[in-house]
Amino acid sequence: MGWGEGEALALTMTIEQPRAPLTPNRSPGSAGGTGAKRVDLLQRLATHTSERAAAGLLRRTRTIDHAEGPWLEVDGRRLLAFCSNDYLGLAGHPQLIAAFKRVADDEGVGSTAAHLVCGHRREHAMLEEALAEWTGRERALLFSTGYMANLGAMQALLGRGDLCVQDRLNHACLLDGATLAGATLKRYPHGDAAAAARQLAVEPGAAALLATDGVFSMDGDRAPLRELATLCRHEGATLMVDDAHGLGVLGPDGAGSVAEAGLGMREVPVLMATLGKALGTHGAFVAGPATLIEDLTQFARTFVYSTAMPPALAAAALAAVRLARTDGWRREKLAASIARFRQGAARLDLPLAPSDTPIQPLLLGDAAAALAAATALEERGLLVTAIRPPTVPVGQARLRVTLSAAHEEEHVDRLLDALAALPRAHGQAPV
Repeated sequence: MGWGEGEALALTMTIEQPRAPLTPNRSPGSAGGTGAKRVDLLQRLATHTSERAAAGLLRRTRTIDHAEGPWLEVDGRRLLAFCSNDYLGLAGHPQLIAAFKRVADDEGVGSTAAHLVCGHRREHAMLEEALAEWTGRERALLFSTGYMANLGAMQALLGRGDLCVQDRLNHACLLDGATLAGATLKRYPHGDAAAAARQLAVEPGAAALLATDGVFSMDGDRAPLRELATLCRHEGATLMVDDAHGLGVLGPDGAGSVAEAGLGMREVPVLMATLGKALGTHGAFVAGPATLIEDLTQFARTFVYSTAMPPALAAAALAAVRLARTDGWRREKLAASIARFRQGAARLDLPLAPSDTPIQPLLLGDAAAALAAATALEERGLLVTAIRPPTVPVGQARLRVTLSAAHEEEHVDRLLDALAALPRAHGQAPV
């Protein structure tokens, strides 16, 4: 149940944790002579899990037995998936596979060490150069995951007494990064640049970072990047954009939402994006001025103290970058599928959120309704994820439909037919 909710946003709490710790049992003469009996941490965590299960919000992994393009084999069934972030359909591309095998055959799989020890291979250096050139930055720095990239960059940039202003719907790792760095975190209503300005004005003398998703992972809409860049320039704040869901999909040659907005390194000096979505591989990077990358090399703990990604994986990612830049037809096909889906959904009067990206949220409100809809679709051979609290706020549960260049027109039509067949509440919205 709830498979695929790993794109979680911490919307109700800055860092998603179990609710308030249980009150310790007090007893005189306890261990250590403190008069207090320690709480059993494992039992406390188990209690929180039980509470989530009782609320019908427990999430579990689903084991995928085999993947072939948009088709997945799950529990002996072949399902057409609309929940993958493989937006350009590159994950199984022969050129990526060949690049991986070539390096793995020659050098093995693991990098065996952190970048600053002996883990930084030729393939990593070539990938960093290609990513910097693609995004119009002086340099790029590889991280093992997007979460680690954001935590590392923000921990290096921010400290106690600094201010970090963020969109309320930012991905959890941006929120966590600011909190773990010890900065004061202020959040503004989604997409509201004027509200962001008011938050910056709260502490006019503090060093400030404004961080935002480029494309929001649960809603699929874009941040008002030009307005935010203007605000940061006026207020002397640094703008950081997480373009995990924009790179490869938007902008000239797929360079992302920042490039689409006509902004460069001067306006957005800190750019993060991932390799595991449109590029179909794994890992992430931060790109920006050469001085920033040198500083992150010294102070981003998630870079300094992590084993480098396998060089074979870096080679596959480099092949993906080249394909993403040159195969413009993939973005054209993806855009056509998005338009086809939205047009069909409009004819069916489905409650879609306003998005023209591959992320198409079908807003159902109730968590049970979203889960029932996902189950009904799976019975018809379609895998679509039900997104429920705490990934999204209470009352905003949804089906998160994601489209790919790997989908054909008949795949989109099959999904629309299945959505049309869902039961409806009061003759209106599907449940």
